[in-house]
Amino acid sequence: MSGKHRLLPAIFLLAGGQLARAGEQGAPDFGLETEQRLARQTPALFGFAKPLETSAPVSHDALRLSDQAAGEQIRLASGLSAAYVTRQAGDPADQMVLWPSEADATHLLICVESNRQTLADGRLNPSVQRIELKTGRVDTLLRGLDGCDAIRRTAWGTLLVGEEKPDGGLYEILDPLQLTEAAVRERAAGRVGDPARVVKRTALPVLEWEGVVVLEDGILYAGDEQRPGTTRTDGHGGAIYKFIPARLWRGGTVGRLEDSPLTAGTVQALRVSCKVDRELHGQGCEVGNANWIPVRAEHAREDADRFGATGYYRPEDMARDPRFSGPGVRVCWSNTGDPEAGHHGEILCAEDSHPELGVGDAASAFPPTVMVRRFIVGDPEFDAFDNLDFQPGSGNLYVLEDRPNGDVYACLPDGRDRDLKSDGCVRLASLTDSSAEPSGLIFTADGRTAYLAVSHSRDGYMAFTDGFPSDDILKITGFKPLRR
Repeated sequence: MSGKHRLLPAIFLLAGGQLARAGEQGAPDFGLETEQRLARQTPALFGFAKPLETSAPVSHDALRLSDQAAGEQIRLASGLSAAYVTRQAGDPADQMVLWPSEADATHLLICVESNRQTLADGRLNPSVQRIELKTGRVDTLLRGLDGCDAIRRTAWGTLLVGEEKPDGGLYEILDPLQLTEAAVRERAAGRVGDPARVVKRTALPVLEWEGVVVLEDGILYAGDEQRPGTTRTDGHGGAIYKFIPARLWRGGTVGRLEDSPLTAGTVQALRVSCKVDRELHGQGCEVGNANWIPVRAEHAREDADRFGATGYYRPEDMARDPRFSGPGVRVCWSNTGDPEAGHHGEILCAEDSHPELGVGDAASAFPPTVMVRRFIVGDPEFDAFDNLDFQPGSGNLYVLEDRPNGDVYACLPDGRDRDLKSDGCVRLASLTDSSAEPSGLIFTADGRTAYLAVSHSRDGYMAFTDGFPSDDILKITGFKPLRR
C-alpha cells in the first residue's frame, strides 16, 4: 500500500480534500468522493452550514489589536459567528468551565497557564479567574499556581484546578463565586492564604495536570502530560491515572472542604496487557485490554514507570463520552504527539467497566476491566490534538490543535460500520493570528453555544490588564441542535 492517504484510516475524513490523491490510471478516488460527500452533509451531521476548506493563512505580525472585531480573530464555518466575552482574561487563558452548570451558567471559570512569578506590584501571578458572562467582568480567585491548566466542577459543588508542571498539584476550591484574591504562599507545602476555601489535595497524584474526568461519586481519571524520554532516554510517556476515594460520594453538596471525597483514597495507573489471560505489558501494548496497578500519590510517576504503566505521548485534555451506555464509563483523551517527528497525534478512549474496582496486586488484575482503543488518528493537516469537548445532543467530539494558527475540528461518533473510529471530521474554525492557539473549548448544555480562548497572542499592541498580559475569550453561536 502506497500513498500518503493510505496511512490514514479509510473512514477518517477531512473537508477540503487537501490530503486526497487521484486514483491510479484515472480511476475514481473513493476517499475524495466520500470526503466531499461529508462536506455536503455537514448541516445534518454537524449543525452548521459548511466547513472550512483550509486553515487561515500564516500571519507575519501580531494580529491582536485593540479595535478589532471578534470575527477578525477567527475564521468560522458558514452559519457561525463570534463575539467577545472579554478581552481581559489572563494570558495564557486555557481550560475553562461554566458555573454553576452548563445549563444555567452565569460565569466562566478559567485557568491561566502562567508560570509562578511575582509581579511588579508584589502580587503573585493570576491563576484562576472568574468571568461574568453578562458583563465580561474579570476577577482573580487564586494566585500563585505554577501553570494552571486543569479545571473541573465536581458533583458536590466545588472547583478543581491543577498545575501542568512535573511537581504539579491539584487544588480544591469552595464557593468560587465568593473567593477573591486568595494566594498560594508555599506550593510544596500547599499553604494557601484562605485555607477554609482552598486546599491542596495531597491524596491525588503529583503529575502534570491537564485532562481530568470527575465522576459523580468522586472517582477521578487524569492524564499526565509527559512525553516519552523525559525522565531518561527510554523513559515511558505520560500515564493515565485513576483515584478512588476512601468514601464514595453519595450526593448533595459540601459545606466544608474536609467533607470532600478527595481527602483520602487510592491512586492507580493504567497498564495495557498484550494478553487477556495473563500479564504481558511493555512497548507495543498501547491499546487493547488493560487494568489498574497501585501507585503512591506522591511518587506516581516513579511508580508508574517502575511497574510498567502504559506511557503515552503527552496525554492532554480528557472528557467523558456522554453517549456511552456502559457498563461503566468511557473517557477519551488526546495524545498531542510531535508533528515534526511524524507523530500527528491521536484521540484514545478507555472503557472502564468497573470504575469503583481497586486492585491490590498484579495477580488480582485479571480478567481485565478496561478496553483502550484509538478513536481518531491525526495527519499532516489535522494534528497536535489538545483540548476537546463532546457537544451535548449530537455527541460530536470537538478537537483543538495545540499549535499556532490552530484549527478546531468537529468529529462524528462511530456509526454502525466495523472500524470503531469516528466516522469523519470537518474543520470548524481556524485562528487568524499565527502567534495564538485555540484553547478551552466548552459547550452550553443545549449544544448551541461554545466558548473558546484565543490563547497567548503576541500583545505588542495591547495594554496590560491589572498588571498582566491578557487574552480574549470568544462566544461562538449559530450551532443548530442535533439529537442522535
